[in-house]
Amino acid sequence: LGTIIYCWKNKYPLWKVADLMAPAVALGHAFGRIGCFMTGCCYGRPTNLPWAVHFPAGGVAPSGVGLHPTQIYEALLNFTFSAILLALYRRKKFDGQIFAYYLLGYSILRAFVESFRGDYDSLYFGLLTPGQMACVILFPIGAALRFWLSRQGPSRAPTSPAPQTHG
Repeated sequence: LGTIIYCWKNKYPLWKVADLMAPAVALGHAFGRIGCFMTGCCYGRPTNLPWAVHFPAGGVAPSGVGLHPTQIYEALLNFTFSAILLALYRRKKFDGQIFAYYLLGYSILRAFVESFRGDYDSLYFGLLTPGQMACVILFPIGAALRFWLSRQGPSRAPTSPAPQTHG
């Protein structure tokens, strides 16, 4: 909401700004999940896998049991996702495309990681975590946005000037 108001007030093209921000949001989210890992929040379900993590007593996560490192899963996926969004940015065909891809991709990424989470006391409909419920909302928004913006026409981004030849 703050970005929308800022763009409107300063007459910046919202969808171009959203496209620029999307890879950075994924990157920032990756670093945020590393912070979650360091504090022990957003922890995973118990597991016996060799990469299970054991948090110390007195923290947010239960101690004395191996847990899925969901924070690390999501951090690694977001680092990768940020790189993918940057690569897609170079080939975007319309303004808002990268932001729409962010909504679509993040919904899938988050829903996957949420399936390993163990820090929720209740589920929506006895089945979905709060994060998965958000994905149920974000994914169709991303799909509709991608469809609608693609119908608006190609990007009107300025092209870079032709390279100067000296000779």
